[in-house]
Amino acid sequence: MKTKKISIIGIVGIPSKYGGFETLTEYLTKYLNQENDITVFCSSKNYEKKLDVYNGSNLKYINLSANGVQSIFYDIISIFSSLRFADTLVILGVSGCIVLPFIRLFSKKRIIVNIDGLEWKRGKWKKNTKRFLKFSEKLAVKYADVVVSDNKVIQEYVFSEYGVRSELIAYGADHVKKELLNDEIKNKYPFLNEKYAFKVCRIEPENNIHLILDAFSEYALLNIVMIGNWKNSDYGKALKEKYNIFTNIFLLDPIYDQLVLNKIRSNCFVYIHGHSAGGTNPSLVEAMYLGLPIFSVGVEYNKETTKHKAKYFNNKNELLVLLDNINDADLGSIASNMKEIAKENYTWEKISQQYSALF
Repeated sequence: MKTKKISIIGIVGIPSKYGGFETLTEYLTKYLNQENDITVFCSSKNYEKKLDVYNGSNLKYINLSANGVQSIFYDIISIFSSLRFADTLVILGVSGCIVLPFIRLFSKKRIIVNIDGLEWKRGKWKKNTKRFLKFSEKLAVKYADVVVSDNKVIQEYVFSEYGVRSELIAYGADHVKKELLNDEIKNKYPFLNEKYAFKVCRIEPENNIHLILDAFSEYALLNIVMIGNWKNSDYGKALKEKYNIFTNIFLLDPIYDQLVLNKIRSNCFVYIHGHSAGGTNPSLVEAMYLGLPIFSVGVEYNKETTKHKAKYFNNKNELLVLLDNINDADLGSIASNMKEIAKENYTWEKISQQYSALF
């Protein structure tokens, strides 16, 4: 018997096409739909085919974008709609939390907010947007019944900044599978016939794309394959134009076929993780679960996620030193450690049960 009515707010939708919160919702609905009546709010702008039910959960559509300025109103409408039927609101991200003080004037519904990875710090936002996101974060922490942090460093920030103890829940990664290469994909992507480093991410400055490409432009002994949304910003377009001329650098547009993506990712020689903002990054825990050796930007978020067992760099020269000193024994040891850490900490069954305990 389904005992609790849960709404999940703040994502593009499910079935998930991309995104950490979308993947989280995909697996929360998969693992928790037997004991909970779950409703997920989705953006109708992203789905030509609009399912009513998915993973045993109800889907409601809002005719606004889940990204950019519209996301504020998208989340607010989802929150108010949820008040009519849900016992617990799970809000992923803070942009709609600007209305929580008003909600608390008349509703005692249980509100759980995952504040994401300090979104207001990201370099892509203008000053006024950063102020708004920081203010929304403050209201989210103050008015939520439960705050979720996805990384110990975020958890420590919430306590030091607001004096609130948050719940530490990361992301799962056991949905990714190591795939074998075949002749068909090798013919389509000839770089697969040689050793290559790999990275997949949004093409944004805080992901240190420029630093990594600069290093590989000076290190011709190893190819790098990088997949991302190059066309979505001047930053991405400029980098692609500058570095596409190097014969060891392969810059690919987004690949939404998970099988193809996993074949390319899971057979890389080393995974390069450049994220310097946010908390626990889904692409990092996925690389860990695949048992890939990881060279990561050495910010505390990444060190905490990898339990200080990866290799770290903070600038181009440090990355070049790591590349110069690559040896199979070291890479094998790192890969083994990453897999063990991921199996212990980053499975969707574990993550789902942690969320379920909060409902």
